[in-house]
Amino acid sequence: MTHDSPANSELRTPNSELIPDVSVCVVNWNCRAMLRDCLASLLRQDQGVRVETVVVDNASSDGAADMVAAEFPEVILVRNAENRGFARGNNQAAARAAGRYLFFLNNDTWVPPGALAKLVAHAEAHPEVGMIGPRLLGADGKYQISYRLKPTLGALLHQTALLGPTRLFRQAYKRYRRGQFDPGRRREVETLMGAALFVPRPVFDRCGPWDEDFAFGAEDLHFSACVGRYYPLVFLPDVEVVHHGGVSTKQHIGYVTSNRLSGYARLLRKSGYSRPALWLYKTAVTLDAPLKWLGHVGRYLWRRVRGRHDRADKNLLALRGVGHFMTRSLLAFWRA
Repeated sequence: MTHDSPANSELRTPNSELIPDVSVCVVNWNCRAMLRDCLASLLRQDQGVRVETVVVDNASSDGAADMVAAEFPEVILVRNAENRGFARGNNQAAARAAGRYLFFLNNDTWVPPGALAKLVAHAEAHPEVGMIGPRLLGADGKYQISYRLKPTLGALLHQTALLGPTRLFRQAYKRYRRGQFDPGRRREVETLMGAALFVPRPVFDRCGPWDEDFAFGAEDLHFSACVGRYYPLVFLPDVEVVHHGGVSTKQHIGYVTSNRLSGYARLLRKSGYSRPALWLYKTAVTLDAPLKWLGHVGRYLWRRVRGRHDRADKNLLALRGVGHFMTRSLLAFWRA
């Protein structure tokens, strides 16, 4: 079921003056309050350009889709009967979009007034650029990692409890996570974080769509690699987007943990790693899971005893995620 307002139907006419400058593509799953704030920032503030917004709702049970239809009738709303994942949802939104630029945006973001105009201006001044990522700012006022190097096998192995303490891959991990991040300098980068990605339509048509083999996790890294084969990727600190982060993750920790691990395995395979390398990664993650589960049990109990309930709750959340991976998703992980 879809919902189109008359205004959006008019925007898709051949008249170039009515074609949107930017189509904002938002995939949502059970994040009604955050989605409301995100849409208000786009549609109830002056962004300085013609904006079209497409929301793909992945069968939310919290009334998010009905909220969009009631409070933001100008939004193009796609209602999925099931959760079809982040990559597929982005492709659905892009298929409905009419704008000259696509802005793939997480539902837990807030976009300041005029931000879209700045993105359009930079893209028009630099037509050779394939994708732009704004600076991400957390709700705590701290800068979030907005770009990274491409992940390597060593960097991913370092995250396991088995190999992390050996420090064999420590430098690879540091380079991947934070080694080159400078929140104040505009620069070309290898990968941009998927919370906010600004792409000219012709670039998406050439390099897309999003790879629907990914459900949730690492699809933004793969998409960056696809665009990066042909065009520069640019981090633009002149534009800032608030990204709350982790809201949907906490609600669906089992789904997120399992699909994220499978996503990284899939990314390594699609990046050309050999079968023995993939076997090594999958074996390390499989053996690592019960160790992490036990570690979280110990920390949860210790923090509860000491009255550090907030930190204990984080361990409990991680326990649920790892437990879901071990009991329900190992087979899918090995097939990734």
